[in-house]
Parts: sequence; structure tokens; C-alpha cells
Amino acid sequence: MQRLRDALYTNGWLRHIVLMLLGASLTFAYSPFTLSFLPLVVLPCVVLIINPLNPKQAFRAGFFFGLGWLGAGLSWILVSIDTYGGMPLIADIAVLALLIIYLSLFPALAFYGWRKLSHKTPYAYFSLVLFWFVCEWLRGWLFTGFPWLQLGYTQTDAWLGGLASSIGQQGITAVLWFIALSIGAALKGSLQNRIYTALLLLIFLTASYLLPQLQPLHRTGDTTSVMLVQGNISQSLKWQADQQWPNMLRYLDLTRPNYQHDIIVWPESAITALEPYADDVLSTIDQSAAMNGAALISGIIDYQITRDEFYNTMIVLGDESGMDGFDTPYQYGSSNRYQKHHLLPIGEFVPFEDLLRPVAPLFNLPMSSFQRGEYTQPNLLANGHRLAAAICYEIVFSDQVRANVNNNTDYLITVSNDTWFGDSHGPWQHMQIARMRAMELGRPLIRSTNNGVSGMADEFGRIIAIAPQFKATTVSAELPVVRGTTWFQRLGNWPACLLAGLSLLPLIRLFNRADRGQSQEKSVQ
Repeated sequence: MQRLRDALYTNGWLRHIVLMLLGASLTFAYSPFTLSFLPLVVLPCVVLIINPLNPKQAFRAGFFFGLGWLGAGLSWILVSIDTYGGMPLIADIAVLALLIIYLSLFPALAFYGWRKLSHKTPYAYFSLVLFWFVCEWLRGWLFTGFPWLQLGYTQTDAWLGGLASSIGQQGITAVLWFIALSIGAALKGSLQNRIYTALLLLIFLTASYLLPQLQPLHRTGDTTSVMLVQGNISQSLKWQADQQWPNMLRYLDLTRPNYQHDIIVWPESAITALEPYADDVLSTIDQSAAMNGAALISGIIDYQITRDEFYNTMIVLGDESGMDGFDTPYQYGSSNRYQKHHLLPIGEFVPFEDLLRPVAPLFNLPMSSFQRGEYTQPNLLANGHRLAAAICYEIVFSDQVRANVNNNTDYLITVSNDTWFGDSHGPWQHMQIARMRAMELGRPLIRSTNNGVSGMADEFGRIIAIAPQFKATTVSAELPVVRGTTWFQRLGNWPACLLAGLSLLPLIRLFNRADRGQSQEKSVQ
């Protein structure tokens, strides 16, 4: 073991290869593989390898770890670039490589800061938790942010997932690094270090069990019958004008026998006709749903003609208030809608579009010129229930989802079109992220997509019903109504910030030593 450590310390390329492989292995900790124990093995190994390095070496080491972790974990992006980008494969790979290189700078900076401070004092050993927290926050904020694949999501189906309702996904990430650093110290340290590590593990595991029991959540005893419609429309056909009506018929045919449900959900842009030009069909759907006492929620593109602006939108048709009848028939521009706020770069807006759009079809995809909706919007009202909405990619932004949930919110709803990513692990990661939002906010989740993963989960993120991928089908379930607010809903990421800040607590010993040294000097004088 010592010889291996020496080899990794002296041979930079060997160290970088090992770190890339360790990072790549973390892909199997996420859905659909869910080997949740992997971070508890991989992260301590990373700590042991990088801890002896100087800051510049640590930066390079962290960069190669990031290449493996983010390169393998986000490899599904290549499916959409290659299939719809209109460029040669080598150019598609180059575009993805540039993205991964950029994202890998953030773990590199975290390890650099850690070793820079640790070189000055051994009491900064745990400061990696804070540096990682700050760098991951930057990754989720700069250039509109891309916080996908954060480490806390690996624990969605694991014991540590119980912390989500208290400290959120970012707090779970901090816990993983505390555990990794403690294991690293125990493996190369004294018996005392091993005892401290065991105590820390016991504290976190106990908290993961107890804190969910202490959350002020309760089920009211009422349930809502919800059905998801999965059209499985090919992306190559979705936006073709001559396929607009056949696509609509598929959703109508799947829905017609199922109007007995309280809420029916179609996925993102299931209706491909622009909303102002779809009045007739929308009015017909509205009347059919209302007559049967159902509310139907669908994705659609809202085109505001006077301003020449497009919005990625969810609208509610049918019984909105929970009282059967036609007292509020559908009208274009009704306020009971949600307009997507956090747009996907390239897919929904193109930065520097005057320069990039002529370069390749990748930068000129259909419907890639959207306007943003407001950051916070009223809940959708469907059959007397209030639903906090998020469209596709923006479910990854926990602060935004949290800002749209209030005490009266019954459910989280997100619609998506993951057809872009084919039979890859991307859609499964997307569902895992959505489930984490349910765990953080203590509300059941409704997720409808074009070809999967469509499903529903309870307030603990446990899947209640799920549809098979790549099949035109429906899936239904009775969702409980939950009341009460989680600590994460009340406090947001502040507990996670505090937890990360505690990593600097050992530095107090450094200041105490300095004070004692000054006192001794004065006494000598």
C-alpha cells in the first residue's frame, strides 16, 4: 500500500489516470445504477491521493478527477449533440469536451483552495468541505449555471438521503465530504482519529434516521387521482407541421378513456401548435375535461404575437377550481399558467446568437429563442389542488423550486421532453434530481415526459408509479395530500452553509495556540 502511495505521489500521469477512473466510477452511484455506497469508497481514496500534494499539483489532480466524474456522468449529452447537432462526430465530441473541461475547473479550484490553506496549517484539513461547497455553488450560478450531477444526489435512495428534508442535497454533499475526510484521517492516523471517525459516522447516520421523523409533516388522509400520459413522439417528428394533428390525436386517444382521474398531465410541449392558434382544440379539451370533473395540465408554446415572444409554458384545462361545470371556460392568456424561467442554454436560448447561429445547426434548433417567465409564480390550480411547477431542466435548481412552494402547495409538478437523450442514463438522472426536490420540500412529485422517465413519488421521494420508457402509455396513482413545511423549505440552504462553515472550526485551535504563544512571550519578558 505504501509503495502504491509513493508511486501516485511521484508519478503524475499515473495519479491522474487513477483519479479519472475514480471519478468515472461515480457514474454508477447515480440512477439508474444507484450504487449509493460508492462515494463512501471513492471520495476517501481521492482525499488520500490529493492530500499530500502541493496546491498546483492538487489543482491538476482535481481537474482530472473532474474529467472522469463529469465526463462519464454527463456523457449522455453526446446523444443529443450527435443526433440533432448537424455536425461531424469529431465536432460533437469537441463541443462536449469543451463543456466537460469547463465544468472540471470547479473541482480543480476546490482542491487547490484546500491544499493552499492546508499547507499553511494542518488545522485546515476539513476545509475541503467549504471549498467544495463554494465551487459547486459557482458551478450552479455562473453563465446561468449547470449544477447537474452534484454528489448529494447519489444518496437519494440511501440512508443519508434522510437528511434531505433538513439540509437539502447540498448539505448531503457536505456530509459526504466530512465522512470522506474522516475516513482518510482514520486510515493514516492514530486510534484517536479512528474513534472520532466512528463517532462522526454514528452522528450522521443517527441524524439521517431521526431528522425525518421530527419533520412537521403529516398526511391529511385525502388523496388525488393523477394520471400521466406518455406520448412517445419521435423527436424527429415532433415539430413537423404535417405531424401536428397525428401527435395531438395520440394524446387525445390515450386520454379519452381516463377522464375519471382528478388530474391528467401531458408532458412538455405535448401540444406543438402555438397557443394562440390552437383555440379550437384547446376549448374542446377544456370542455371534455370539465364535463368529466377532471383537470388537464399540458405543456405548450405560448406565442405572444404583439411582442413576438415565445414562452415555454404549462396551462391548465378543464376543472380548475374543483367544482364541476363550465364557469371558467378556456381563454387564451388566462393567468392559470406557468412560464419557464430557467432556460436551457443552446436548447432554449443561444448566448451570442448573432455569432453562433450561423456556425452550425446545433445553435439553431427549433424553438431556441424563448423568453423567461418570472422567478416566482403562483401555483397552478387544478381541480382544487395547488401545484408548484418546474419545466424540464429547471427542476435541478432547488432554490427556485423552493421559492415556488408555499404552505398551501399540494404537489410538485414537472414536465419534460428527455427524448433528446435516447436510451441513456440522462433521463434517469433527471428523475432522481426531481425526486430529491420532493424529499427536500416534503411534497409528492408528479413528473410527465414524452418517452420516459414518467412517474410519481411520495413526499419521501419513494416512487409510487412509473411508466416504461419508449412506449406510448399512461400511468396513474393515488397521491396523498401532505401538509406542514420541512426545515429545508423554511431555511433553504442556510443549514448546509453552516455545516460547510463548520469545516473551519478546527482553525480555532490555531488561534488558541497563537494566543498562548503570545502570552508565554509576555511572561518571559
